[in-house]
Amino acid sequence: MDRGTIVRTVVLILALANQLLVAAGLNPIPGTEESWGEIITMVVTATASAWAWFKNNYVTLKGKQQKEVLKSSNLTK
Repeated sequence: MDRGTIVRTVVLILALANQLLVAAGLNPIPGTEESWGEIITMVVTATASAWAWFKNNYVTLKGKQQKEVLKSSNLTK
């Protein structure tokens, strides 16, 4: 996996973990009221999810093979 895929995956996992903590009644963002913490968490999770979803993550074996073909044909950045 490339660096971008790893970063997007880690951000998404952290956002989902944060969302689970808020759902369990724990507010992991210090200094925020409960309702603001939920809103901030929801926005962060939605943004991280969209970011990870829109990017072409070559995670599967087929995806990695596709990336290699694109690279060998000079069709990627």
